Amino acid sequence: MDKLNFLFNYLKYKMFAKNEHGIHSPFVFELYCSVFKETIPYYIFRDIESIRSKLLLSNLEIEVTDYGAGSNRLNSSKRKVNKIAKYSLKPQKYAQLLFRLVNRFKPQLIVEFGTCLGITTMYLASSNSKSRVITVEGCTNLSKIAKINFDKLGIKNIELINKQFNDFLIQNLSVLDNVDFVYFDGNHTEEATIKYFNECLSKIENHSVFVFDDIYWSRGMTKAWNTIKNHERVTTTIDLFSIGIVFFNPDLSKENFVLKF
Repeated sequence: MDKLNFLFNYLKYKMFAKNEHGIHSPFVFELYCSVFKETIPYYIFRDIESIRSKLLLSNLEIEVTDYGAGSNRLNSSKRKVNKIAKYSLKPQKYAQLLFRLVNRFKPQLIVEFGTCLGITTMYLASSNSKSRVITVEGCTNLSKIAKINFDKLGIKNIELINKQFNDFLIQNLSVLDNVDFVYFDGNHTEEATIKYFNECLSKIENHSVFVFDDIYWSRGMTKAWNTIKNHERVTTTIDLFSIGIVFFNPDLSKENFVLKF
């Protein structure tokens, strides 16, 4: 992680982020009030967070094959599950926001790049049992633990693909008709992020939603986020600092909203 870049952008975010009183877009205003500020504790939240708690207590050590930018906290290939859970999983409020976004937009096909231990995958899949969730993880040992977690909750609408992202793009994404919702949470480099964005862009509809994790993790990720915001196919974007949300609906204005969360 580029700590100076992260700190600079965090201070900038704290200075300029707005709440609902500073939103002039009816679409974003409604989304912010009904989704971002929603506090309903859905029953599945307790079950998923119970699994997270168990992972945080696990001293199991596994060999992790990292095909991306790596971790700023975990440098060894041998890592304890509790450390992975502590440093690599998305915090509860953002994971639950993914659930609420899926609940709001009801995508039929969801693709997740970066399964890790499966916590965000379960949130994505639990919002709508009729949706199809394809999650991609390059590391075999992480995939095995994620699959165990899915089975614990009996979640049936997840397809876990143990492949490197580039292989998935060539062999699997190419045969899909379209994608409704994509969560990018792996290989936090500028080049890879832009590549995955462009590949998935060929499969979007006007209603599609992309969510990018760790948009200020490094200078490269920040540059990638700025490139994505300015893409001609992108209309409205929402910057929550930890994640960035992208919309393609041509009825929306070309604007980036920086919002408190």
